[in-house]
Amino acid sequence: MSRKFQVKVVPISWIERQSHRLDCGPYMSGAMEARQLLNKHSARKDRLQDLTAGGIAGIINPGRITRLWVDDDQHGYPFLSSTDILQADLSNVGLIAKLAAKKNPRLIIKDRCTLITRSGTVGRMVYSRSEMKGMACTEDVLRVIPDETKVSPGYIHAYLGTSFGIPQVVSGTYGSIITHLEPHHIADLPVPRLGAVEDKAHELVQQASDNLSEHQKLLNESTALVFSSCGLVDQSRLEWLTDNSDTGFSVTSKNLSRSFRALNHSRRAERIKNDIFSVNHSLLGDVLDLEWLRWRVMFQRIPADRDHGIEVITQKPLFNLIPKGKWISREYLLNHSPKYVVPNETILVAKQGTLGEHELYCRCEFITGERALARAYSDHCMRFVAKKDAIDPGYLFAFLRSQSAFRMLRSISEGSKQQDLHWRTVPLLPVPRSSSSIEKKIGEKIRHAFALRESAITMYEQARTLVERTIEAGGR
Repeated sequence: MSRKFQVKVVPISWIERQSHRLDCGPYMSGAMEARQLLNKHSARKDRLQDLTAGGIAGIINPGRITRLWVDDDQHGYPFLSSTDILQADLSNVGLIAKLAAKKNPRLIIKDRCTLITRSGTVGRMVYSRSEMKGMACTEDVLRVIPDETKVSPGYIHAYLGTSFGIPQVVSGTYGSIITHLEPHHIADLPVPRLGAVEDKAHELVQQASDNLSEHQKLLNESTALVFSSCGLVDQSRLEWLTDNSDTGFSVTSKNLSRSFRALNHSRRAERIKNDIFSVNHSLLGDVLDLEWLRWRVMFQRIPADRDHGIEVITQKPLFNLIPKGKWISREYLLNHSPKYVVPNETILVAKQGTLGEHELYCRCEFITGERALARAYSDHCMRFVAKKDAIDPGYLFAFLRSQSAFRMLRSISEGSKQQDLHWRTVPLLPVPRSSSSIEKKIGEKIRHAFALRESAITMYEQARTLVERTIEAGGR
């Protein structure tokens, strides 16, 4: 059904049950129908607040805070925004001052709880993983902390993410322009008790979470191994930000033939390049398929249903654990250019954006696995397709996700406000090379990491499906 215009007749009993709310949200979300089906289920139902730690106190909105950003992790906590929590790789989030967390300890999140976006796009959910423990998280995310003596945390997450849970969560939102959700809006949400199904759902969710934590560990280990095996050190964010050598420098006229822009002659970036040039290396132009690199074809957005469309992912959702794109006519898009669909182990680089320290511009993603390869990708994602036998794609990705590669890519930016990467300058950047055995080892680590990520997504889906089918079967 189109969301542009929807009509629905509701009984007065629904309006009375919602304290006479006359806005459409509670009645159009599917929450009332979900509750009716749950009421038919013979299982006991507990209120959500009766299953959280300390009652409604276990559904946390930490409250507004003053954001004080820092560059040194000795003085800050990694800070997750409402979009950061959706990302698969949490290596590049910002740091908020520990003072902020000291003033408001509820900012710090725990593992094994469910995070729910509560402002703007309400109802997006994530199960907090072990690497999230001790991070700070925005006040725009609710924390649902289960009492594990009463319920398994993985089951709560799986249930809230089902077609029975999500409509009830979003039905409580309020606000006209920017919608919001508060703890008391979901405190009385009914949770059916499903016995052994709860344990099975929890096992699936927890194993998925563990797989994603291992995925993150393998990514970080692989990138570190790229540099250590070549006798290099990946420059940290703090080292980059505290280096003042770009505040004023001179460039000889013979080096200005390509660009007069100071950013393109960054002393900091030049040092990174020179370090790589000093060891065994290749140029990107020697290891990449230049036809894919310079491809850029814009397209019309012709919407289609799933039977006749293909999901197109743009830069912003590219880095999410489960990217959500728009469904565009498959026939039109792939006839327009088959290169919207990319080969296995393509590296996509966000090629347009601004230079904010935590913007996605110049970050990269590794495309592998059945789900990722079934999607199309917009022309704002630059295609890095490795030539056969020139370099292991997994090894190349491990390098490109590093801080050093990120800084080099940004140093060749073109544009004014909106920055862009150009296919003419990307091939000139160096890549450190190790022995073939080490490059293969790193490549296998990356492939294993993404296999774990793919299996985690499958397990999350299996847990939700298990809970949904159990409820549906019991409600007949």
